[in-house]
Amino acid sequence: MAALTVGAFYERTKDLLELTMLGSPDGVERVVPTSDASGPGLVLAGYTGRFVPSRIQVLGETEVSYMRSLSDAERSRILDTFLGYPIPLVMVTKGLELPPGMDEMAKKHGVTILVSKLKTLEFYNRITPFLLDAFAPQTSLHGSLADVYGVGLLFTGASGIGKSECVLDLVERGHRLVADDLVITKRKGPDVLIGSGHPLQRHYMEIRGIGLIDVRAIFGVRSVRQQKRVEVVVVLQEWKEGMTVERTGLEMEQTTILGVEIPKITVPLNPGKNITVIAEVIAMNHLMRYSGQDPAEVFNERLKTHLRGKADVQRYLLDDDE
Repeated sequence: MAALTVGAFYERTKDLLELTMLGSPDGVERVVPTSDASGPGLVLAGYTGRFVPSRIQVLGETEVSYMRSLSDAERSRILDTFLGYPIPLVMVTKGLELPPGMDEMAKKHGVTILVSKLKTLEFYNRITPFLLDAFAPQTSLHGSLADVYGVGLLFTGASGIGKSECVLDLVERGHRLVADDLVITKRKGPDVLIGSGHPLQRHYMEIRGIGLIDVRAIFGVRSVRQQKRVEVVVVLQEWKEGMTVERTGLEMEQTTILGVEIPKITVPLNPGKNITVIAEVIAMNHLMRYSGQDPAEVFNERLKTHLRGKADVQRYLLDDDE
């Protein structure tokens, strides 16, 4: 993931946060290292022992009013100490006018100041999701992602195995394409993976023998979506004699992406197999498991009950013979 500079942060949030840039223009080259944004706390009162300079420093009405109440000499000393730390940038909410001397001191230390028109609460409500998304763990996966009955199926396999063709057939049956060939995957929270396509490639597919096609133009806007949770990995694999495959579904295989474990199903391919219908069944079976109904477990319990019943009958007959 490329480093997020102050300049890039400003360009991506200037409309979202209603920003105006002040302070030093040199500060746009600084890197925003973390997703944390908070007030500077007691550093403005002179206590620097617990100060975390790597965070985006946010000044609200309380901090600005406090600095305005100080003498010019005291305010200058505190600002010199505060802005002298290697902080990424300073943000001021509610469109407040900067305390006297703050703009000049920021230019001295090369710190950019961004002033937002938003109230402090609304400011945090908007900046927090942006920062969490910008710093979410991310990876790029080779495969095709489709929304099938509301379940995100990530199709993987060797190049040319038929991932794109499978997803194209699913789209023709009313399901939706999310991304083809390159799936940008982010982890949101502890156990949620969100997949999307590259902005330049979105909604385009490469079909061998035809070339690039625009899925949205051919099948309509309902045939695509911008992003989807990755819930099941479907591995397409060419069938080989002696290949071991799951027969009952009692032991679900798992794979790990960005530290998140999700189900993995390997589908062997041979001539005549309808992989599209199988993909739909995988999605519906996942929905049943998610709702607490596991067909493999139900069948297994029925089988064990049947065997226990036969064993009881056998014991009864043996006891009767005695």
